[in-house]
This record gives sequence, C-alpha cells and structure tokens, in this order.
Amino acid sequence: MSEKKGKPKYTKEFKQDVIEYYKSHNNTKNEVAEKFGMHPTSLKNWLRAEEKHGENAFVGSGNLHQEDAELKALKKENYDLKEENAILKKAMAIFSRKP
Repeated sequence: MSEKKGKPKYTKEFKQDVIEYYKSHNNTKNEVAEKFGMHPTSLKNWLRAEEKHGENAFVGSGNLHQEDAELKALKKENYDLKEENAILKKAMAIFSRKP
C-alpha cells in the first residue's frame, strides 16, 4: 500500500494475501479488513473481482480486462453516436424551416 493521501493503492500481492487470509481463516470481512487496516468494501470488491476473473483479477493501475475494455469502448461509441444523432436532428429542423 502506498503512503499518499486520499484513496489508498494496494498492490496485487497485498490483495491476494488478504483474500487468501480471508479464505483460510474463519473471520468476517469486517474483522479481516480491520486486521489489515482497510475498508471492508475494498475486501468485498476484491473477492467479487477474484470470483469473476480468477488469477487475472488484478490487472494493475489503469488497465482493464479485455471484455471490460471492449465494453467501455462500445459504451463510448454509443454515446458519441447518440450525440451526433441529436446534432443532426437539430440541424435538420433548422434547415427544413421555410423562410
């Protein structure tokens, strides 16, 4: 974990160690989170990511999984096309007015 202010950054190894500890001990998420000095929601998110992606759960800062990157690109393209469509509709209304 880095020592910067704001949202803490945890290494992939730290996340894997915490998950392994949680799975091997009979503690609650809150107890494990308190032991490691972190927020319980972080542990919950890590467990969900590990369940979804397995060993490739933590790809690194700023990186996305292949399917997540594709989904993000498609959402951006969809947003851009909606914006273009709205602009074209407005332009069509302006140019179709009779003088």
